[in-house]
Amino acid sequence: MSRIGRKPIPVPSGIDVKVEKNSVFIKGPKGELKQNFHPKIGVKVDKGDILVTRSSDDKFDRALHGLTRSIIANMVTGVTKGYEKSLEINGVGYRAQVQGRQLVMTLGFSHPVNFELPNGIEAVVDKQTNITIKGIDKYLVGQTAANIRSLKKPEPYKGKGIKYADEHIRRKEGKTGKGK
Repeated sequence: MSRIGRKPIPVPSGIDVKVEKNSVFIKGPKGELKQNFHPKIGVKVDKGDILVTRSSDDKFDRALHGLTRSIIANMVTGVTKGYEKSLEINGVGYRAQVQGRQLVMTLGFSHPVNFELPNGIEAVVDKQTNITIKGIDKYLVGQTAANIRSLKKPEPYKGKGIKYADEHIRRKEGKTGKGK
């Protein structure tokens, strides 16, 4: 049996959980989330805990069991605390600013790069080089941060580009010139 899938998910006070057919609705102080799950997986609320069960011991069902439990646990955490990812911009003249629902960045191209923020995501820019992406959906926060990073990935020689705050860039030495 899945070790992760077996663990009950504690529901903090102030969180409202509804299960209808193959959907879970979770509402909390930060917002509300909805997630569909596979028909072979069962979800029920029991005495302040969410329990996830499966119909058989097939490999596919075991994999879905742990996955569904993790997704629902992330939803509970999202509506109570929220998620955030931090990015850093490195490079001379590289900077960012928020204008409405857009993140406008100067990344060494001949034009500024406008990134439209998806619904449910908030961006905060500090000192023009630190971007913090915040939201209640863990997947959406991570995907938005990855999309912003992909606009100008950090290069290995000078480290210019957009990187995660906790990411380490392996540096290369570069050319040394002609040896005579």
